[in-house]
This record gives sequence, structure tokens and C-alpha cells, in this order.
Amino acid sequence: MIITSSYHELKNAQAAIENLKETTPPIYRKFLNIIHLTRQLQYGYQYMGSLLMDEDPDQFQPNFQDDYVMSIYRQEIEKLKADKRFPELKQLLLSYKHISYANISKLALGEKPAALVGPAVVH
Repeated sequence: MIITSSYHELKNAQAAIENLKETTPPIYRKFLNIIHLTRQLQYGYQYMGSLLMDEDPDQFQPNFQDDYVMSIYRQEIEKLKADKRFPELKQLLLSYKHISYANISKLALGEKPAALVGPAVVH
């Protein structure tokens, strides 16, 4: 899937992420932990986002996966979703889904919006 993100959209998403970080630090930290886990396991951010948003993750499913590791990963996702403040994160993800969960994750990790502008292949 190809997406295109404008600088303006990315700046708005960055501001929303900063707002989440300031207003509800615990849910922001948990989200950041899931992003780090996703990256360490080399799963795609789109896969992570689809699990968080209860979307069909099949097209983003990692090719190589150990069933045990996958079950632990899904448990961590479910812990985040069970947090009473999760609806705030879910709203952010829903609002900026069009720029991709990958770009949202990269912004949360501190990447600059200018580096993410333009077309990108999301997998």
C-alpha cells in the first residue's frame, strides 16, 4: 500500500502525540514501549496499529514468527488496550491513521516530520 503524507499532516500528528505525552504520560509510555517492542521483533508498525485498532492484521502479518513470541506480543498489545486511558490513544490513532501507523510510530520515536514527507510504501 502506498501512502502520501504532507508536512502539515505530519506536524499536526506530532502535536497530537506531544499533547498525549503531556496530558497522559502513562499511556504515552506504554504506547512507546509497544513501538519499541514492535521494532525489536521486526514486526511492522502497520501490524501493530491494526492490532491496536481491532482491524484485520492479516495483510501486515510478519512472515517469520514464533508462536510463543507472537502470543507474548499480542498479550502486550492487549494490556495496552485494557488501560482505562487507551481511548485517548485510540482517538489519536484514528485521527491520523491516513498518514500510516508507521509514520505515527516514527513521530512518537522522535523522527522529524520533514523526514517523513512524501510517498511511502506501507507493509
